Amino acid sequence: MNTNTKSGEGGSRARGMVLAAVRGLALALVSLPLSILGLCLSLVSMALIPIGVGALTTPYVVRGVRAYADRRRALAERWGGVRIPSAYRPAPETVNPFRRTYALLRDPATWRDLLWLLVDLPAGFATALLPAVLVFCPLEGLALPAGLWRVYLATEDGAYWYLFVPVSDQTSAFGAGALGAVLLFVAPRYAVRVFRVHFLLTRAMLTPSQAELAERVRVLTQTRRDAVDTSAAELRRIERDLHDGAQARLVAMGMDLGTVEMLLDKDPEKAKALLAQARRSSAEALSELRDLVRGIHPPVLAERGLGDAVRALALRLPVATEVTVELGAGRVDAPVESAAYFAVSEVLTNAVKHSRADRIWVDLHHGDGRLQISVTDSGQGGASIGAGSGLAGVERRLGTFDGVLAVSSPAGGPTMVTMEIPCVLS
Repeated sequence: MNTNTKSGEGGSRARGMVLAAVRGLALALVSLPLSILGLCLSLVSMALIPIGVGALTTPYVVRGVRAYADRRRALAERWGGVRIPSAYRPAPETVNPFRRTYALLRDPATWRDLLWLLVDLPAGFATALLPAVLVFCPLEGLALPAGLWRVYLATEDGAYWYLFVPVSDQTSAFGAGALGAVLLFVAPRYAVRVFRVHFLLTRAMLTPSQAELAERVRVLTQTRRDAVDTSAAELRRIERDLHDGAQARLVAMGMDLGTVEMLLDKDPEKAKALLAQARRSSAEALSELRDLVRGIHPPVLAERGLGDAVRALALRLPVATEVTVELGAGRVDAPVESAAYFAVSEVLTNAVKHSRADRIWVDLHHGDGRLQISVTDSGQGGASIGAGSGLAGVERRLGTFDGVLAVSSPAGGPTMVTMEIPCVLS
């Protein structure tokens, strides 16, 4: 029983050692060029900001670096059991490249990512590669006494160095083999621990400060408050629509039917007229109830997803609307899907009411873990996010899911409203 237990523990430790070595080698080979690329692009892009080119490229470079850092956070939790929090500030509410770049450069997380890239080049590469060295290097040391040293000496002048042992004959080859045996004994004990050190180093570089975490909590508290206020306003709207619409018609229909009962024998013609009126009232009440249900959660959204729901929404508009959908095979989570649908609905309603546009384009795209939606119209422009505007409500709706809203609407048009929500497809 004890022998089997020890054998199982030894096998598990060996598997963990080999897995750490393979993962560490893959991570080292991939992370080194990506860290160099991210650091060089960031520095070059920021250096070009004074001449205007960097203002256009920096937001995209920063977004790429953040995606790379988030990927490393995910690997740290999955492979090393190390959780690294993220506290990036939301992107600014503008598509002006200079303002967006300025806001990104004011975010401490941007500079923390750059410092992490700089440290990840030497230290991150070494700590990722070390488990592979601990596992694979002993195999070479054990092969040297078997004659591998002769192959090395045939192609090199002088002694071949195995770590700190010079191998020039069979005796020194046995010394290298002994060192390899020691490393093979050490590797199962420390390979996994050393690999975890890589992620601990990553956490030390990428973990936000307490002030940033406090700001993140404040933003989440505000968005939660906005979500509660929005839900309460929605409930009041539903109650008002039921009271003033379908409920009033149903009450009137009941009174008409009561009158019909009294007039059925005395005045059949008037009773028929009241029955016809009751039938019209029932049809109108049913139509209002359908509209109300559609305003809460459209059936097409639940059955066919966001893309088809937006297409159905566009078909009901009095303005020619073109919808492009690239969402892949999966679907967005239901709460995000609902928020995105009603955000698009509100933006389209604003465009129809205020823009005087004769054409609207809607584009839905999912990539890099974000749902990206743009609504462009050919109207007169002048739209803005401000108190009392419909776009302010859209911004609050998206903020509940860490989404952002950007508006570009110069005088004379066109107007482009861009929405982004972090999410994954299921």
